[in-house]
Amino acid sequence: MGHFYFVRHGESLWNVENKICGKTDIDLTLKGYGQAKAAAQAIIDQQLKIDLILSSPLKRALHTAETISSVTGIPLIVEPRLIEQDFGMYEGTARNGEEFRKAKENFICSYGNGESMLKTAHRIYSVIDEIIQKPDQVVLIAAHNGLARIIQSYFHDMSNEEFAAFGIGNAEIRRFDF
Repeated sequence: MGHFYFVRHGESLWNVENKICGKTDIDLTLKGYGQAKAAAQAIIDQQLKIDLILSSPLKRALHTAETISSVTGIPLIVEPRLIEQDFGMYEGTARNGEEFRKAKENFICSYGNGESMLKTAHRIYSVIDEIIQKPDQVVLIAAHNGLARIIQSYFHDMSNEEFAAFGIGNAEIRRFDF
């Protein structure tokens, strides 16, 4: 049996402003950088054995991963498939907007010019499939809340409501066993 870890990026300005980030490349706040350092320290304090960090190329995740890598010495590779879902016309709008909530109920909706949940899941599931092929290598994925939801769905059956409600905190580390 193997496992990997997932860390959500630290706080971004659009997290503070309650805006949908998606593929928009928003950086960390000062608090977000502090959260990334705290995540790195947690890895050290908990003596987590991690061989490699795979990071989304978006600044908020990449800067979180770079901070963790610099503190822990864990090598880092940017994995383009780990970019957050493109929420199309909803990027930059309120996260709790009613129209967006309704659109998310349709997993094949591409939000105008964005990416559907199904296409995003296909992309992320392929990364997980590759990680599972190497059970002796422990990976830390540094990415986004939307991807955490998809990873959770890879391992656990979820209703649409459970899927939509699932989330983890900024710079929170989760372990996934396979």
